Amino acid sequence: MRFRPADILRRITTTLALLALPLVTGGWTSGPQSTFDTKGPVARAQLEVFNVTVYVTFAVFFIVAGILAYATIKYKARSDSAEKAPVPDQGHGNPFIELGLIGASIAALVVIAVPTLRAIWYTYDVPEAERANAYEVNARGLQWWFQFEYPLEQIAGSGQLVTGNELVIPAGRPVRINLRTSDVIHSFWVPKLGGKVDMMPNRGNHLWLQADEPGYFWGQCAEFCGESHAVMRFRVIALGAEDFAAWLENQKKPARDVVAPAGAKAVLASYDMTPKKRNAPGYTADFDANPLAAWTAMQFPEKDEDAVLVNQGRKLFAEKNCVTCHAVRGHGASGVNAPDLTHFGARTTLAAGLLENNKPNLHRWIVDPNNVKPGNKMYMGVNGMAGYMTADDKGRMTKSHIQVNDTEARAIVEYLHSLK
Repeated sequence: MRFRPADILRRITTTLALLALPLVTGGWTSGPQSTFDTKGPVARAQLEVFNVTVYVTFAVFFIVAGILAYATIKYKARSDSAEKAPVPDQGHGNPFIELGLIGASIAALVVIAVPTLRAIWYTYDVPEAERANAYEVNARGLQWWFQFEYPLEQIAGSGQLVTGNELVIPAGRPVRINLRTSDVIHSFWVPKLGGKVDMMPNRGNHLWLQADEPGYFWGQCAEFCGESHAVMRFRVIALGAEDFAAWLENQKKPARDVVAPAGAKAVLASYDMTPKKRNAPGYTADFDANPLAAWTAMQFPEKDEDAVLVNQGRKLFAEKNCVTCHAVRGHGASGVNAPDLTHFGARTTLAAGLLENNKPNLHRWIVDPNNVKPGNKMYMGVNGMAGYMTADDKGRMTKSHIQVNDTEARAIVEYLHSLK
């Protein structure tokens, strides 16, 4: 088969263009989970290793591709008779060139190995000089959500502070995260703050990360763990020292009580249940523009809160046996099989970081959770209708014939959004 020089050059150009395309379009450097937009020392150390590897491999590529192109063009058969000529006698080669190539290969590996080993040592655990200042958190993976425990923050009569799917940490301070799983293998990954580390059954693991400054970061399970693995997400919110202390103080409080004025009547919450697309009317664009500001705004009670409906929702929350799986401190709910909802209304996401925490999305999640996250343990089918699983007295998930209609769901939504 004969190749013209133009064909070879065109193929090399095409390859380089494909490699450069993500850089030109911003595909490697943008997005909420971009590993190129680092916001912490661990992520930066890992990016430096990646960059060194890329530079070395690109140098090897250009050298090898250049030699290949030169040899192909110089020694190509320039006529049919030359192409059919017998192959010349093959020699042993040039020892100087062969030894030089071996030496160059070793040198390239050393260039990559030195920063790699240094980064492995640095990212394995909090540097010794900073351990006294490190904050500790436990992260537990479950199908399909994350539980976060704060062992340093004890609540009288309730043990340690526990939250779900949103991890709040102090900015500018190293955070050591102990990784555990309650079922299968999961993987904890906050791309802008640090690389992924597996959560292994019956085996302790850990990582550390640090946010340079206050911010809002996307996280993801990076190990296939079941049918809803792709929608097992979480968020990390880094706060300044004062804001973090205030957040802890509020989180340690029991769930908020809403008192309805005497004689007040509930007004059925009305909101558009049509799913919103980006840039469509009703879509909360501010959340994408400044998610940290959106999270901050969620910490305060809503101005249009319906106290009567909130209390109806609280009653339904108990009647529908939601309390057997979820915990709401101070409201008589002490379940352990699902996320703690004590301050659920202050979170920006629901369904493990999948949906923005607004009333239409929460209504959709309550009425038909399987449509949002297939296979989740809250859902069961009852005669073709949406129903729920509940926990028995031993914590085992059992079938229940509980169902929630539209009116009841609106009351429960109002109640859960009142939990600030």
